Amino acid sequence: MTGTTLDYHSDSISLRVVEALATATDTAAHELEPLYDVVDPEALDQLFQPGSPGGIRVEFEYDDSLVEVRNDGTISVDGTVHVSG
Repeated sequence: MTGTTLDYHSDSISLRVVEALATATDTAAHELEPLYDVVDPEALDQLFQPGSPGGIRVEFEYDDSLVEVRNDGTISVDGTVHVSG
């Protein structure tokens, strides 16, 4: 992933979560433990597709961080917003 730029308007929510975690932990995205060890990335992507009903929010712990994903595309790690759709 080195040198890769994500398009936050079209990339999957799971990729955006990985980028938010990388930023929050000051770790390269490819060096993080796999997201699927904590949450099913495919299920997360399906849940947060465009046109999903409002009010959806998912929280999970990744390492020592609390991650929150909201249906408006906002991703926060330990209360700090890292990505907004």
